[in-house]
Amino acid sequence: MIPLKDSIPNVFRPYMVWAIIGFNAVVFVYTMGLSPVNLARFFHLFGVVPIRLTQPDLALMIGYPDSGYYTLITHMFIHGGFLHFILNTWMLWIFADNIEDVMGPFRFLVFYLVCGAGALVVHILFNMNSQVPVVGASGAIAGVMGAYLLLYPHSRVITFIPIIFIPYIIEIPAVIFLGVWFVIQVVSALGSDILGTGKGVAWWAHAGGFIVGMAILPLFRNKKRCYYCYEKIRRKKEFF
Repeated sequence: MIPLKDSIPNVFRPYMVWAIIGFNAVVFVYTMGLSPVNLARFFHLFGVVPIRLTQPDLALMIGYPDSGYYTLITHMFIHGGFLHFILNTWMLWIFADNIEDVMGPFRFLVFYLVCGAGALVVHILFNMNSQVPVVGASGAIAGVMGAYLLLYPHSRVITFIPIIFIPYIIEIPAVIFLGVWFVIQVVSALGSDILGTGKGVAWWAHAGGFIVGMAILPLFRNKKRCYYCYEKIRRKKEFF
């Protein structure tokens, strides 16, 4: 399922969303110019390698630099390929503007970073001995989607569903789109752990980021800016 547009309009211009997308693009262009060896080194240095955080002494023996906690932030601005970059950028573009609306740009930035870091903590809990670097904004974007579910369950999402070679476009309630997306992440994570399917994708980071975004939303939400939130619509209905 690929979202094409949601039904919630912008109130403010999403300057921080634009800045994040722009920074991601600059880093992606930089990585495209690296040789395979230097690209792998870059991923291992700035991506999250679980063993660096769970077994730092062993990581030092292997050759990693001391302390890798900064990678909980840096990993979310790096992408592993063109499709990875485009899909993450598109999902951020669709859902994040409305979240920045209710937080303001700087609150949104902190929220985004906390979601991304929290998502990788969940991934590490299920992959404590992994030496595979994790890169990408998927965990942070999953947090944005979790917040969107709580704020705009009444929204509609125009969705592209590829059925073999037939493009199928349908309008889906946001609560169903996001609910199905979350279930897919959890099922894929379980399948990866039990059956070994879907390796190479940080499924638990996606599921974890979604939950983190829902959990910390009250800390960042500014109710005075929540113009199209479900709660406000409900209050209006009760008033009249």
